[in-house]
Amino acid sequence: MKTALITGATSGIGKATAELFAKNKIRLILCGRRGKRLAQLKEFLSDFTEVITLKFDVSKRKEVAEAIQSLPENFKKIDILINNAGNAHGLATIQDGEIDDWDAMLDINVKGLLYVTKAIIPQMIAQNDGFIVNIGSTAGKEVYKNGNVYCASKFAVNAINKSMRLDLNDYNIRVSAIHPGLVETEFSEVRFKGDTERAKNVYAGFKPLQATDIADIIHFVISRPYHVNIEDLVVFPTAQASATMIHKENF
Repeated sequence: MKTALITGATSGIGKATAELFAKNKIRLILCGRRGKRLAQLKEFLSDFTEVITLKFDVSKRKEVAEAIQSLPENFKKIDILINNAGNAHGLATIQDGEIDDWDAMLDINVKGLLYVTKAIIPQMIAQNDGFIVNIGSTAGKEVYKNGNVYCASKFAVNAINKSMRLDLNDYNIRVSAIHPGLVETEFSEVRFKGDTERAKNVYAGFKPLQATDIADIIHFVISRPYHVNIEDLVVFPTAQASATMIHKENF
């Protein structure tokens, strides 16, 4: 039985992926900052597979290291790492952006991904086996107005993913990135700092991607025969043609 570690597992794409993996009998290490949600998810998914949870903030290097080191012996062999944790804070011009927002995005989207991967890579190298899936964004393929630092963080994920694949090539480790367009999750509510009405408007007038759509794709990618690596995959909803071109009905 394979074991997968998923960051940002308490909501959105991470939660949907955890649910799908569990139903396909993949053992789970679920990571997040919200202990109550982790406990609820563990209780639900334990009917399908073995589940443990790790409560930590990916942007805190010491917390990451301690959490991974605390894994029980029977969970130390991680076959699949899903680097899903990420966020967007604010939508402003570079001159009006808040530095705290910039720090939050760079700390979680870039440094958090690096901290978690760094903690897990040694055992993948030792076993000459493993699969790392980095969840990027179409914002890492093209910039858009007011997206500046968020886009920069996702361009960094794209670059890290490509470099990681080169660096780990000698160790039989597959590395892949999935870059979704507009997915209807808590993403916009976090970006707009709890303004639910503004967040709803982002997805009004068209059918956005759902977290389950991306979870299906992640499962497809990780379940290919081992000699197959889908290394870079961009996913838009049908109504979205680019970062800024979205066909909206009656809106």
